[in-house]
Amino acid sequence: MSRGRRIFCAVLFCAALLLDQFTKYLAAGRLKGAAPRVLIPGVLQLQYLENRGAAFGMLQNRQWIFIAFALVMILVCAVYVLKLPAGRRYDPLRLCLVFLGAGAAGNLADRIVRGYVVDFIYVSAIDFPVFNVADIYVSCSVVVLVILVLFVYNGKEDEEERKG
Repeated sequence: MSRGRRIFCAVLFCAALLLDQFTKYLAAGRLKGAAPRVLIPGVLQLQYLENRGAAFGMLQNRQWIFIAFALVMILVCAVYVLKLPAGRRYDPLRLCLVFLGAGAAGNLADRIVRGYVVDFIYVSAIDFPVFNVADIYVSCSVVVLVILVLFVYNGKEDEEERKG
């Protein structure tokens, strides 16, 4: 991977992490102890929540599990970002890995500094659990990664490149 791509990935990782932490800072400062703020009635609101578990409140107060898992995820993402072949073909995969790592790092930072993760986005239309920006990074990255692996990086094109 070129030096320029490495720098871009590092800057994007830092920017994504900073955006996540800034939104959590705002949520903690403006939503904690306050009534939920309705953005779209019956659909979307901002609601402060201190999450000491995983998605849907699973594994409450087992921070060491989440810290270890996040550290492994960040390391795996970083290794793959650096080891992917150069070229535009792998840029979508590289971006997914950067956002997946940034999401893991964002929630890891909360767990280490606060002892819990700040969640604040609530989709009331479907009564979805409260989440945050890092969760969006992780969820969207995983979905896109699955699509990329199944339909783009499925080995067929790589095999054709080697033959040709």
